[in-house]
Amino acid sequence: MVTGVGTDLVEIRRMEKSLESPAFWQRVFGPQEQQWLKTLAPGHRAQSAAACFAAKEAFLKACGRGLGGFALCEIQTLRKESGEPYYHLTGQAGEFLKQKEISALVSLSHENGFALAFALLQKE
Repeated sequence: MVTGVGTDLVEIRRMEKSLESPAFWQRVFGPQEQQWLKTLAPGHRAQSAAACFAAKEAFLKACGRGLGGFALCEIQTLRKESGEPYYHLTGQAGEFLKQKEISALVSLSHENGFALAFALLQKE
């Protein structure tokens, strides 16, 4: 059963500027996300980082919380070997799903200077 839906859109050009700040990296991206993003070429890094950021906001919306609902670095969007994105949640975000007995799915896309994320929460 679906318990929450969220979506978000991020302009990739704005993400390029944000990635220049080490403080932004620490506040927004978890350790596994940082490691993965740093392996990408700069142009691809910005679009992937924008998609990860959109996924964080989409997740917060699906949970019925705004920015500040959970630490952004607790909401990581990683990739399986196939390229499929998935959420890796830690801290309060992970506890929230565990307590509610729900799971989170994510879909990402980027085109024409924008990155889009769609989050779906469902009862396990």
